[in-house]
Formats: sequence, C-alpha cells, structure tokens
Amino acid sequence: MASTYSMYTTMSALPQGRRLFSLAYGRKAPYFGSIHMMVQDMAPHRGEVTIPKRRSVLNHIGTVHAIAACNGLEAAMGLLAEATCPEDSRWLPKGMEVRYVAKSDGPLTCTATSTPQDWEGGPDVPVTVQAALPDGTVTVEGTIHLWVTPR
Repeated sequence: MASTYSMYTTMSALPQGRRLFSLAYGRKAPYFGSIHMMVQDMAPHRGEVTIPKRRSVLNHIGTVHAIAACNGLEAAMGLLAEATCPEDSRWLPKGMEVRYVAKSDGPLTCTATSTPQDWEGGPDVPVTVQAALPDGTVTVEGTIHLWVTPR
C-alpha cells in the first residue's frame, strides 16, 4: 500500500492533484472534512493546510472557531508525521497545548514543523504548530506531542 507521503508527491504533481489529495485526506478523519481544508505542503518536518473562513467554521462572534483552528493544526501535524516518521515506527498524538493569541477573523494557514533533533529524542516528539492569517498575524500557537514507537 502506498504511503500518504508518496500519494501526496504523486498527486500534487497532477492538475487538481492537491485538491483531490486534500479531499481524500479530509476523509481520513471525518472531522478533517468539517474544516474544508486544502493541503498546501507535505514534507519531512513540515505540514501546511489552509482553512477558508466559511460559515461552517465560525463561532458566535464571526471568527474561525478555536476548535476548527485546532483541527487544522492537527491535520498539518498529521501530514508532517506521515512524511517524517521512520517506516519501522508508528506515531500517535498524545496531547496538544495551544494558546489563542489573536482573533482568527479570516482564513487560516495552519503549519506544523519539527527538526531532526526533535525526532531523535523519542518516544516523545514535540511538533510546533501555529495558525496565521494571510497578513502573517499568528492567532493560535502551540505544541502537539507525538508518541513514536517501533511497529
């Protein structure tokens, strides 16, 4: 079976490939589909998705709901983990610490990053995450902790 990362590299090279990959990835976990994300980047130590500002992700004050932002952060982290985790290991998120630092009053770009050194310290692997507006204003920042163990 093809890995998620190899599927991304193959599909993203095709016309409409990122859109189709985003739809498939959104179905992997049903709540990913609820945020209408678009995968922007998937590479070792990096994952990035965008969340449009749509009625279905808004809260009572008209900003992107904090939990929708966290879903985007988790989706970005999943892309990073799929592209980075060694083939003889498996990963599982074990916790998320986030801070809401500004209103998410527009579409969000959710990114997840790590370093090779982060993965050497396992089994606990910290992944840095942030959600930002198009102007670069960070609205949510934090860490998702992964548990990485041999298969």
